[in-house]
Amino acid sequence: VQLQASGGGLVQPGDSLRLTCAASGRTFGNYNMGWFRQAPGKEREFVARISRGSRTTSYTDSVKGRFTISRDNAKNTVYLQMNSLKPEDTAVYYCAASAELGYQINLYDYWGQGTQVTVSS
Repeated sequence: VQLQASGGGLVQPGDSLRLTCAASGRTFGNYNMGWFRQAPGKEREFVARISRGSRTTSYTDSVKGRFTISRDNAKNTVYLQMNSLKPEDTAVYYCAASAELGYQINLYDYWGQGTQVTVSS
């Protein structure tokens, strides 16, 4: 499956952004989807994931209550709604697809190219 992330940008603290990941190729609905991020000088980290049928979601503690992951299997798309953004959310955000349900990076077989999110006043 090919993944294309978009929606990043430069915003101020407290603003919102919605990231979009469009999938093509293999059947999107067969995959659990995740969002990860990588800040400069840091390792890539898990942000959120959603199961194939949207029944379960999971978030890293630092984004709970601010970020929401969702998907539309009819549109082959997964979203990450980010509210109340903080400077520490600044990173390149990646979407990824996995046959397994989890948060470990090595579970994800397919990756998008990343979209930059910068939160700064």
